[in-house]
Amino acid sequence: MQTARSILIWAAVSLCGIVLITLPVNLQTQLIASVVAVTFMAVIKVLKRQGTWRLVALALGTSIVLRYVYWRTTNTLPPVNQPENFIPGLLLYLAEMYNVAMLMLSLFIVATPLPSRPVRAARVQQFPSVDVFVPSYNEDINLLANTLASAKAMDYPADKLQVWLLDDGGTLQKRNSTKVLESQAAIARHNELRQLCQELDVRYLTRERNEHAKAGNLNNGLQHSNGDLIAVFDADHAPARDFLLETVGYFEDDPKLFLVQTPHFFINPDPLERNLRTFDNMPSENEMFYGIIQRGLDKWNAAFFCGSAAVLSRKALESQNGFSGISITEDCETALALHGAGWNSIYVDRPLIAGLQPATFASFIGQRSRWAQGMMQILRFRFPLLKRGLTLPQRLCYMSSTLFWLFPFPRAIFLFAPLCYLFFDLEIFTASGSEFLAYTLAYMLVNLMMQNYLYGSFRWPWISELYEYVQMVHLLPAVISVIFNPRKPTFKVTAKDESIAVSRLSEISRPFFVIFAVQVIALLITIYRIYAEPYKADVTLVVGAWNLINLILAGCALGVVSERGERSSSRRIRVDRRSELGVNGKWHSASIEDVSVHGARLNVFNKELDPLVVSTEATLRFQPYGGGDMQTLPVVVRNIHPSGDITTIGCQYVPKGAADHRLIADLVFANSDQWTQFQQGRRRNPGIIRGTIWFLGLSLYQTSRGLLYFFRGMRPEREAEQQRAKAGNR
Repeated sequence: MQTARSILIWAAVSLCGIVLITLPVNLQTQLIASVVAVTFMAVIKVLKRQGTWRLVALALGTSIVLRYVYWRTTNTLPPVNQPENFIPGLLLYLAEMYNVAMLMLSLFIVATPLPSRPVRAARVQQFPSVDVFVPSYNEDINLLANTLASAKAMDYPADKLQVWLLDDGGTLQKRNSTKVLESQAAIARHNELRQLCQELDVRYLTRERNEHAKAGNLNNGLQHSNGDLIAVFDADHAPARDFLLETVGYFEDDPKLFLVQTPHFFINPDPLERNLRTFDNMPSENEMFYGIIQRGLDKWNAAFFCGSAAVLSRKALESQNGFSGISITEDCETALALHGAGWNSIYVDRPLIAGLQPATFASFIGQRSRWAQGMMQILRFRFPLLKRGLTLPQRLCYMSSTLFWLFPFPRAIFLFAPLCYLFFDLEIFTASGSEFLAYTLAYMLVNLMMQNYLYGSFRWPWISELYEYVQMVHLLPAVISVIFNPRKPTFKVTAKDESIAVSRLSEISRPFFVIFAVQVIALLITIYRIYAEPYKADVTLVVGAWNLINLILAGCALGVVSERGERSSSRRIRVDRRSELGVNGKWHSASIEDVSVHGARLNVFNKELDPLVVSTEATLRFQPYGGGDMQTLPVVVRNIHPSGDITTIGCQYVPKGAADHRLIADLVFANSDQWTQFQQGRRRNPGIIRGTIWFLGLSLYQTSRGLLYFFRGMRPEREAEQQRAKAGNR
């Protein structure tokens, strides 16, 4: 009886919704309804109402969106007998419907995400045996040493913890390569890493051949280990001391649990953050996924494995023959298989690792191309909507995660659609200026407001659009290639710990300047057409405004591809630890102010400090987080800044063995609270108006900076051409 009543209520509400959405009204009524809905949503936002009020606001926004979809479908498509208008018009319509579908999926997933789980380190009762896998391919030995030392130092019973370095850069295949340089490099790497693992008391494991990329490497680790649980860390993902204590306890609660995933936190900015200088005051791109979307997926038991910073059940993995390797995104594919087999997952929203992300724009695009191609392979080979064993919510969640990577298609269409009218006078969107105001403008504004409702302080206005635009240019051909040849992509390791010595344009920046130039020409044509064709001014203004938005995004992207020179990819992390500095046999009281993976900055009481010079060898002494006696770390002085009774000294670590790498890991990675504090410090919601004004200012500045880099880069080319011409004349 209860079920029948619920079905009747749902049917009645749906019928009312359909009637309201399809109700024929004049433009004035539509405009008034849009203004009322937007105003009501704004009031709820200003008053910071949550719970039911939040859902009411999202429902109002959804009604405006669906009204727009109905109007767009029934009134705006060009006639079929005009193919020059109809074909591009249909493509634009499909791009908009894709965006609406993704918005609806987002609403389903994150309208009411699960709250963050409480800290549970102190409540762990049982300690299952854990094998820690650190898969590696070509990473620097010092980078690996920090990660392995951090993993070894995790707060967990020593007899229950075994750390493994899974080295795919020193395989027998590589050591026996017919290419001499490759063979010698692999042999040297093999010997160095074996020595490092011996010093750190870590198991070293390689294999005969590099088959099935990372998935094959992890499966090789499974075959040689026997722990109840498997923790996976990328080579550049160093865990905090409490990582296992915050994750393994969940496996006690649920015998069908296969995954506990934690967020990926990065101590260095991605190329967009570094070149735009937003890393310290704006949430990172990945925080929207890990801060909101994964919590939304977790609500539907659909949080998936992200390749690192996770703990998995050996029993679950072995039930599906280990990690899946059909696609190049083995993490999501593995989670899909296990969810389909009836296993469960959990997401713990607390940064418990610190990693590095690509520093150059080319490496960033290479990483995203692999993600996009891998998700397209999953869509092609696994098609989550029809995957047996998944619940309906899980199917929708996985479809959202895979379909997202089709965004280069609609983004490209939105970029070039206004040019069809401005350059070729094609009418691919049949609507007057007043209709655009009543329907399209209201839809766009509501879309922005709903994004702000859903993601708030995790994603500022227009930043998603910028990220999509800068990726679209190079991801579009990558996605097209995998759609037509899904078995072609191969796993490529993302470059780690890069640095850029001098400021320069990215080697893949040229298309962005071409697109920007085309849009500037389109802006000039807009101005001309408003003057020359005043009877079309309303439509021209609308299309010109659309192109102007694209131009603002394209201008900001010029700053993204203008690489700022930076000596190191790692950033300094604020800390506050008592220490002592030893110089020439004397110890001086000091406090550690900030640290990085390469060095530390100290404040030393200088009344008894002997005069120092740069390159002086010294010793830093401090107590590790795990307790025990004070430990010493060799350093060399790199800079000295006296100020009153305090001298600020910049030091560079000089690690001489495994013990030193353990201390560096303790200084930089042991305390997970610092990552949470850093994230919280930059999470704030500027709102749509202030956020838009800020983005406009950012775009203007970055446009000028990008053009400066462009013209400065042309000078050496002209000089080189002149030299070649002189040489030819001789």
